[in-house]
Amino acid sequence: MNALFGTAGGVTAFVSVFVVASTFAFAVAQRRREFALLRTAGASPGQIRRSVLAEALAVGVLASAAGCVLGSHGAPLLAAWVVDEGLAPSWFTIGDHTWPYHAAFWTGLLVALCGATAASWRAGRTGPTEALREASADSGTALRGRLLCGAALLLTAAVTLALSLTGDPGGLLHRKSYVSRPMLLITAVALLSPLVLRPLIRLLVRLPGACAMLVRENAAAGVRRTAALAAPVLVTVALAGSLLGATTTLNRAKAAEADERTTAAFVVTPATGTGFDDTTLRRLRAVPGAEVSPTSSTAVHVLEDGVALVRSEARAATPGRLAATTRLPLAAGEVSDLDDDSVIVNEEWQRPRVGERVRVWLGDGTPRTLRIAAVMSTGTGDNGVYVTPRNAPGATVDRVDVALADGADPAAVAAALREAVGAGNGQVLTRDQWLRAGHPDTNRTTRLGLLLVLGIALLYTGISVANTMVMATSDRARDLAALRLAGATRWQVLRLTGTEALTVVAAGALLGVLVAAVNLAGMASALALLSAPVTVTLPWRALGVTTAVCAVLCVTSAIVPAALALRRRPVHLAGVRE
Repeated sequence: MNALFGTAGGVTAFVSVFVVASTFAFAVAQRRREFALLRTAGASPGQIRRSVLAEALAVGVLASAAGCVLGSHGAPLLAAWVVDEGLAPSWFTIGDHTWPYHAAFWTGLLVALCGATAASWRAGRTGPTEALREASADSGTALRGRLLCGAALLLTAAVTLALSLTGDPGGLLHRKSYVSRPMLLITAVALLSPLVLRPLIRLLVRLPGACAMLVRENAAAGVRRTAALAAPVLVTVALAGSLLGATTTLNRAKAAEADERTTAAFVVTPATGTGFDDTTLRRLRAVPGAEVSPTSSTAVHVLEDGVALVRSEARAATPGRLAATTRLPLAAGEVSDLDDDSVIVNEEWQRPRVGERVRVWLGDGTPRTLRIAAVMSTGTGDNGVYVTPRNAPGATVDRVDVALADGADPAAVAAALREAVGAGNGQVLTRDQWLRAGHPDTNRTTRLGLLLVLGIALLYTGISVANTMVMATSDRARDLAALRLAGATRWQVLRLTGTEALTVVAAGALLGVLVAAVNLAGMASALALLSAPVTVTLPWRALGVTTAVCAVLCVTSAIVPAALALRRRPVHLAGVRE
């Protein structure tokens, strides 16, 4: 629960700062003539900045207070949900603590001020001559600071990824890494989006006709508006692709590892919670045409750096029979070299060199000094340790791999194995059945946690898109009036508005998919360095659903205020008095 709510809180803080900063940037861009008039009247840049921050402070106080009130009603509902879903024990309830509301209030206020800081600086730089501007097109110089920050963040993301790949590639496979790392790249791409939105939208809208031409030119002229609308779509799609894609990629890599490792024709497993007794094992070994390799689960502990006793999952097996049914991903040594005085380890050990002797503690606590017979590649982390049955005292056989002798009939061997096991004492699975039964999947807690995080991101996307769209549509009342006076029908104007919204969503979604693909490419590089199968998978279904929800929110938020504005006469929309 601590990990779940900690992750959700971190993503919430990131998305909220992202959304607030984007909205304030757009609001300041809309009000540049207002700020220019204030400068003309004698206001200093510092006064302009303080006015913007004062507005953010006022809005932040009201919004944080409203959030605390909503949180006091929503927290019990969330607590009940996590109990119903089995994520928390039945006694988990919301207490009468007040500090979380203080923390939430001041955090919300800090988020508002942080999001407005950059916008206030840009507002203070507005010159008096901006009051003479009539066009709403954005100048390239105004975006210089944004692009420099984006380039710095992009460079930071690349450098930190390179350091992780060269130093600790396994760290990129951990949940805390693939949850937090995408945020840096998302922010960088969002800041750099004005560079690519113009050509991207021109590429997306290549149809002939007046409507397509207006969509292209409106998006290109108002790049700040376009970037502010695309930003929340970008962050939501990128988070969905990165988080869900990371878990799917890891699961498929683990499944591919199991597929490469298992060469047995059959796998015999005991009834749940039990092991095979000696009588059953003798019957299994007596099956004609079967090469039987019984193994048992155990553990090996090693003292690292003289202070940390690290546990490694291990299996006890007879070397010759193990080689006949399992293909270990060896980086050095041979399986046949395993004996009662040795151990097979993986590359995660401190000194994984063949022939070196290591001090270990067996599963029952017995200290031993064993020679390293072979070293396995690290892989996804499931490549454990192998010892002989003598070094696993008390361990019960819980799995029997069976290979077929030359010329053996698989059906006859399977029937004999089932007879040897006996009814109700276990089951005989083919290799494919065993792999399907053990296919790794995201556990329920992690899946629900990711859905909670993505739900929060989608909620913020809806708020940001609706807010920005209403602001943009109200600011474009004269543009709508000009279209109406030029002969466009109300339906044509609404269709143009909806098409523009869909185009922006498509551009933001494409950038989000690009960010997710780059993040997964980093994970793929880590898997390759760890000698694990690389099976990068983008969650296209989740990406499609997320994009569709964003599209519905964006189009609705664009068409509704436009339809309300078009209820007035065109001359009134244009500001002309009769």
